[in-house]
Amino acid sequence: ALDMLGESIRIVEISSNDSWMRDIGPTFVVNDKGQRRMVDWDFNAWGGLVDGLYFPWDQDILVPKKIGEMDGFDSYRTEGFILEGGSIHVDGEGTVITTEQCLLSEGRNPHLNKLEIEHMLKEYLNVETVVWLKDGIDPEETNGHVDDVVCFVKPGEVICLWTEDKDNEFYDVCQEAYNTLSEAVDAKGRKFKIHKMPLPKNYVKFTEEEAKNTDLVPGTIPREAGDLCPATYVNFLITNNAVIVPQFDDEHDQVALDLL
Repeated sequence: ALDMLGESIRIVEISSNDSWMRDIGPTFVVNDKGQRRMVDWDFNAWGGLVDGLYFPWDQDILVPKKIGEMDGFDSYRTEGFILEGGSIHVDGEGTVITTEQCLLSEGRNPHLNKLEIEHMLKEYLNVETVVWLKDGIDPEETNGHVDDVVCFVKPGEVICLWTEDKDNEFYDVCQEAYNTLSEAVDAKGRKFKIHKMPLPKNYVKFTEEEAKNTDLVPGTIPREAGDLCPATYVNFLITNNAVIVPQFDDEHDQVALDLL
């Protein structure tokens, strides 16, 4: 990696059980003076022993601490409160969007009710308004993370997954998310400006090669050829100078890029 990327890129080696840094890593918060701290959420591999994906997750839960020590960040640890970064989207002005399917799932925080979970989000993200969508599009993987369905492009403005095909498996999810956002008001009293992001037209499925090369250990969900992969352009990444966007060799690839 060092040879390929050059000296301008810092390579960090950290042990982990899984690969989704957005979920196992910390959430960063920043105050009006530009000072940063980490929120070190508790983690149990998307549902623990109830309906989680993998066991164990002993290395994953150490990742935020290692990142904090590496760069000297103070952190807030939410011991006993499970959350993954992909389950929330925050606008930086007091509003967070999430899904009931994920945050209210039995494998996350069954000891807390909806209001108590809202309180935790408000305390650790410094938000005033929680917008609850109903479902995501990947109930088996992440219990319906919001990052597949809706994201902020700036305060008061969101992208929402969309299809008009009533036979599409995710039609109802898209309709419900759009309708909820259409009626919602953010922390600043604004109605959302909503951009519709199409689903890839073709279903993305595990190939035989991909399924064959998946490591199977006790406690993991098997991957089989033909399994449906919830493919979405909404799960993109904004970096300092670029936006990294999934592509599916699909006729909607260019539509997604043009919208972003």
